Amino acid sequence: MSGRDWYEWHHGYDEPGSLLHRRLGAVRERVREALDTAPAGPVRVLSLVAGQGRDLIPVLDTHPRRDEVRACLVELDPRNADEARAAAAAAGLSGVEVRVADAARVDGYADAAPADILLLCGLFGNISDEDIRHTVACSAALANRGATVIWTRHRRPPDLVPQIDAWFAAQGFATVFLSDPGLDFGVGAHRATGAPRPLVPGTVLFGHFGRRP
Repeated sequence: MSGRDWYEWHHGYDEPGSLLHRRLGAVRERVREALDTAPAGPVRVLSLVAGQGRDLIPVLDTHPRRDEVRACLVELDPRNADEARAAAAAAGLSGVEVRVADAARVDGYADAAPADILLLCGLFGNISDEDIRHTVACSAALANRGATVIWTRHRRPPDLVPQIDAWFAAQGFATVFLSDPGLDFGVGAHRATGAPRPLVPGTVLFGHFGRRP
């Protein structure tokens, strides 16, 4: 973990017009679309570095498929995890589980994979480029065939968003959405076109979290 207070960091979502506020809106649109297009029946959602669950919980609160969703939110900061649990309880979302665990280590949530919706939001701007590439490759074991993977990354130079798009393509994911390159944030959505690969026990997705300010 970096020295940043990730609980205080969430306050940026509450500032209208802020980068985090605008990015959150774009992510929620992608989550709604993923829920709308998921096959009939139960929908498994896995959210890594889930924070306070703001990407997912408010969308589920009003979505017609809310009761079909079984979601696992993985968050290391217990304060943020408590906020996510409280939000899910207030919305009556009994299918949402919040785990205090290190998202880097797949053994902590292997039972929740493969998922139909995989959220990697707030992750790729805080780990090394090589760890991003590795996490993208491992996503092929975390996502069901037809699953939607939603991710974020800042657009500061050097802009890595096009490369992340290419890394997903190399792993058998089709691009569903990429935010406008003129924006100061990047949001992507990719669909898994193949069957999930075996998830190797002990896999570590990334090393130090919080490398960027």
